[in-house]
Amino acid sequence: MTLTAERTTTPATGGRRRNRKDRQGRETFMLMLPALVPVLVFSVGPLLYGIYLAFTDARSGRNAVTSFVGLANFGDLLSDGDFWSSFRIGLIWAVSVTVLQFAASLGLALLLNENLRFRSFARVLVLVPWAMPPVVIGLMWRLVYHPNAGILNSVLQDLGLLGHNVDWLNDFSIALPAVIVVGIWTGMPQTTVVLLAGLQNVPKELHEAGHMDGASSLRRFWSITLPQLRPIIVTITSLDFVWNINQFGLVYVLTQGGPGGQTRLPMLFAYEEAFRYGFFGYAATLGVAIVIVVLAVLGLYIGRQMREAN
Repeated sequence: MTLTAERTTTPATGGRRRNRKDRQGRETFMLMLPALVPVLVFSVGPLLYGIYLAFTDARSGRNAVTSFVGLANFGDLLSDGDFWSSFRIGLIWAVSVTVLQFAASLGLALLLNENLRFRSFARVLVLVPWAMPPVVIGLMWRLVYHPNAGILNSVLQDLGLLGHNVDWLNDFSIALPAVIVVGIWTGMPQTTVVLLAGLQNVPKELHEAGHMDGASSLRRFWSITLPQLRPIIVTITSLDFVWNINQFGLVYVLTQGGPGGQTRLPMLFAYEEAFRYGFFGYAATLGVAIVIVVLAVLGLYIGRQMREAN
């Protein structure tokens, strides 16, 4: 007869395990601390302070007294025609840039995924706008759109498509479309790179099976490629929408919200309220309102995409 001795956990053993876990937890926290501190100081802190300001009448001035006003700023916001105008323009801008940017990026990603000559060089070239600061991009496109010395007017006139110079950024009817084009060009690199990575992860066996079944290239794209890319498409379009609705620097350099407020995005409106007129509390209310709207839109969009996927 063989006797088997079972090991039992003594209080001392359990205590050592808990001490080891506690020590590992402290070490992990200390390793994460250098990354957490900047996030808390430069992201979470200003966010919470901005939410606080939204419920006050904070103004500029050395001797200005700040008082708690509750929801008064939000009531003023709902009756502010300038806010609703900038909000409408912001939605047009964000939706147009996000949708057109995705369509152009998907086409470019499909092209770069093919076995073409100089493909590696073309992939590097696509990243050029991504490496340029928004201020530099804005200044460059101001030169492109210049009514007298701009290359765009010159090329269109040489092609016989224009008979006179057009002031693209100061014309009420075309200023917003002109800025949207710049937004699409600026945001294409990151969207293209993400979609290209997704295309490279689509199993080739699925396309080969579809080809053997006689499916055309277009049919394979709709039935195989797009469904495989759905999670990536939802993620990148959501991020693009957030980035676009919060756009400031690029449009400020291009038009500063003009002409006549035709390109005044919500963040430009909030900037003017805070730093031109000194209404910090009201400007913070604008920021909070935009965050709420963005979260609501993204919630509806992502929820719909998930329901369709299921």
